[in-house]
Amino acid sequence: MELSRDGQSLAAEQTVGHFALVSYIPHPLAAFLDKLRLDLTPGSKPRAHVTILPPRPLHDSVKTSIQEIGAHLRHALPFHIELGDIEVFEASHVVYLGLSAGVAELRRLYALLNHGCLEYNEVFPYHPHITIAQNIRPEDVDLMAGIARDTWAGWRGPRGFDVAALSFVQHVALSVWVDVATLPLGAESAVGSDGRGAR
Repeated sequence: MELSRDGQSLAAEQTVGHFALVSYIPHPLAAFLDKLRLDLTPGSKPRAHVTILPPRPLHDSVKTSIQEIGAHLRHALPFHIELGDIEVFEASHVVYLGLSAGVAELRRLYALLNHGCLEYNEVFPYHPHITIAQNIRPEDVDLMAGIARDTWAGWRGPRGFDVAALSFVQHVALSVWVDVATLPLGAESAVGSDGRGAR
C-alpha cells in the first residue's frame, strides 16, 4: 500500500509494523493481476493475494501468534477460490475483484482466527476480495474500474486457484511486506521464514 497521488491516504504509514494473513495467488493469474494493478497505479508494488486477516498489531509474540494460527489451520481443509467481477468499494474508492466461490470458506477462516493474539476491530467489515487499485482520486475511480473490467473480460487464463497454505506477513516499511511464515491448511506446520520480500 502506498500514498495516493494527492497525499490524502495515510493508511500505509498507520499499518507499518502490523501483521496480516494472506493467500498468494499463483501464476499465471498472479502475473496478469499484478500487471493490471501496475498499469492502473504505476509505482505500486503488487503481489496478488486474497487477505484472510487484514493488517493488525499482535497481542503476543510473533512465535506465539504463528503457533496459534497453525493450531487452528490444522483443522481447516484446503479449498478453491473463483474470481468474479470487477467492483468498487465506494467508501474507500478501492477497485477490486469480487469472488464467486470460496467466500464462505474465507469468512470461516476469518472468524476462526480473529481472536486471541490476533483479535482486532476492523475499520471496515471483512469482505473477501482481490485489490486491483487503491489510494486513487475519487474522480479517477470510474475510469479505472472501466479499464479493469475491459482488461479482465479479455483474460483467457485461469480465473480460480486452490488455497492449501496461508502466508503470515509483516508490513516493515512503506509498500514493503515481508513473509514471516507459511502455514499449510490441514497439516502440522513449523515456524519458519523465507523472506520473499514485498507483495
